[in-house]
Amino acid sequence: MRTSPHFWLLAAALLVAPLGRSAEKGRFLVYVGTYTGAQSKGIYAWRFDAGSGAATPLGLAAEAANPAFLAVDPTNRYLYAASEIATYGGKREGAVSAFAIDAASGKLTLLNQVSSRGAGPAFVTVDRTGTNVLVANYTGGSVAVCPIHSDGRLGEATAFVQHTGSSINPQRQREPHAHSVNVSPDNRFAIVADAGLDKLMVYRLDAAKGALAPNDPPFAAVKPGSGPRHFTFHPSGKFAYVINELASTVTVFSYDAARGALSELQTVSTLPQGFTGSSTTAEVQVDAAGKFLYGSNRGHDSIAVFAIDPAKGTLTPVEYVPTQGKTPRNFRIDPTGSYLFAANRSSGSVVIFRRDAKTGRLTPTGKVLEVASPACVKFVPAK
Repeated sequence: MRTSPHFWLLAAALLVAPLGRSAEKGRFLVYVGTYTGAQSKGIYAWRFDAGSGAATPLGLAAEAANPAFLAVDPTNRYLYAASEIATYGGKREGAVSAFAIDAASGKLTLLNQVSSRGAGPAFVTVDRTGTNVLVANYTGGSVAVCPIHSDGRLGEATAFVQHTGSSINPQRQREPHAHSVNVSPDNRFAIVADAGLDKLMVYRLDAAKGALAPNDPPFAAVKPGSGPRHFTFHPSGKFAYVINELASTVTVFSYDAARGALSELQTVSTLPQGFTGSSTTAEVQVDAAGKFLYGSNRGHDSIAVFAIDPAKGTLTPVEYVPTQGKTPRNFRIDPTGSYLFAANRSSGSVVIFRRDAKTGRLTPTGKVLEVASPACVKFVPAK
């Protein structure tokens, strides 16, 4: 078996002491990707001390067009941004940008930019070896793989898959809309949530070659009209969760790691009983201990908190917490597990909540990061 050179780079980087010590002491850089316009120019940064809860603004880290989703490589040396645009290089495609991270200043240095191979890329992730960036093109309804070179730069796509088909919602599901792509814990599979098809497409991932091939079984379906958006694995690797944008639900799956197969166990609403207004979901995350799941509601403008049954993986509602802003597109639990940062796109705020690791409950800290049209939050250990 051939070992990727990125494996050795990753192994060496994980031995670098300063970054490790910073993480242990709770010092982080917080990067926020935005939709750009008159008040936003790209990716913004803050210095965050989890011990005190203090967040210090560092300003614009890098200019970029609609860097609506961000990903950080396993060594914390590089950041990748999906530019959710309709045209790149004269073609109906978006772009993915590679940046070098200065862990001392928080500044990002653009390394290069490549085509995402489809319009409106809405999600990027880095595989678990740091060998490839995978990108989901929402408007284009496709997924692509771009190799990461040894200097952090991106190569042109080595794999591209175009989805086809539709589902029952005539306004939102007339065509495929690949909304996210997640790599399995063993790096053998890539799961693409397609909101237009009501399917979780499963691909076998060859990280060394940067290749995708349909799995057997090739997908798991959710209830028609659900609109699966974002997806996450349970830390145990036994369960997985998808948040459904159009239905405002979360579907729980058991996961067969050997086969890359998903089997539905439960579907629950992200909204409290009695709510009758209009709302859609956006982000989903499980805490590192695997005890609680969080999902964002846009319209109800809240974070839904669920307790996870450790044996079954199923969900029980705990609370619904207002995000103190409008349209929480994204949120992120900090690496210490003590805070949750909720990005309210329409009100231009990232609201910081204290998280109780025992109960899962959220309490506002009163601290807010002011930034226009925030779309994604990522943490990186700081020097």
